[in-house]
Amino acid sequence: MALACVCVFCGSSSGNDAALLVAARALGAGLAAHRIAVVYGGAHVGMMGALADGALAAGGEVFGVIPQALVDREVAHRGLTRLDVVGSMHERKARMAELADGFVALPGGLGTLDEFVEIVTWAQLGIHAKPCYMLNLDGYYDKLLGFFADAVAAGLLRQANVDRIQVVASAEELLRVIVGA
Repeated sequence: MALACVCVFCGSSSGNDAALLVAARALGAGLAAHRIAVVYGGAHVGMMGALADGALAAGGEVFGVIPQALVDREVAHRGLTRLDVVGSMHERKARMAELADGFVALPGGLGTLDEFVEIVTWAQLGIHAKPCYMLNLDGYYDKLLGFFADAVAAGLLRQANVDRIQVVASAEELLRVIVGA
């Protein structure tokens, strides 16, 4: 099934490794090249800004969803195709999920982890059946994946639910998987 819109969870921080920004920008540009719209958290800073700018520079559509509190902090990206301002983080996550045909987690912090784990949990609960991808750039998520394996071994998580996450190692591989090439 071709995806028309992909939700990308990523941080408002740039991180210490320039490769993170390069990957975010490349993913945005690659999605745009395949006419796949991007929905994301709506900020102009960090990895979020790199993702959006990459897609926009390649002529793509980018939809941001951002709580008013973050608009008030002046982090909203003003050059997007569309920017939806919502009242809370809960509304943000629900709106992004509604717009997306699939989900991607780039390397990020607590917000990225919160959003991605919640969306995988929604899949586990049957709320959606959309694909969930994790970009494990340079092994960034190896310890989290190890935790999932430990939770399976402890009988606290089913392997079938871990298997809902398609783990890829590069933006290029992620694009190949998403577009089915």
